[in-house]
Amino acid sequence: MITFKEYLIEKPLTPQQRMKRARVMKRLAPKIKMKRKIAMKKKASLDTIKKRAEKKAKDIVRQKFSKDKYNTLSYAEKIQVDKKVELKKGLIKKIAKKLIPQMKRAEAERLKQLKNKSEATVSLKKENNGI
Repeated sequence: MITFKEYLIEKPLTPQQRMKRARVMKRLAPKIKMKRKIAMKKKASLDTIKKRAEKKAKDIVRQKFSKDKYNTLSYAEKIQVDKKVELKKGLIKKIAKKLIPQMKRAEAERLKQLKNKSEATVSLKKENNGI
């Protein structure tokens, strides 16, 4: 069995591999949802921010190679686009490096909103208990 890190590395997939991955992800969805909920309450590490930047960079490169939105493409078209993207690893790394400060700012903003939301919830609970 492959490790989770290997699983995350996206390479062009055949239709059978895509269907198998879809079944696996459907089975793991509740577990992933809970872990994500817990992780979203914490500050993201630098590694996580770098991964987010690389993912966004890959999406940017994908968008340049696909005429329509990537999600609307057929299996064969996605494979063609992924093969082109695979050749542009250097470009993806460069774009990701430039996106890191933007990702850090977005993370800080997310945490700020999370803190404000939790403070508002606490104050509402205190008001309701006082009545």
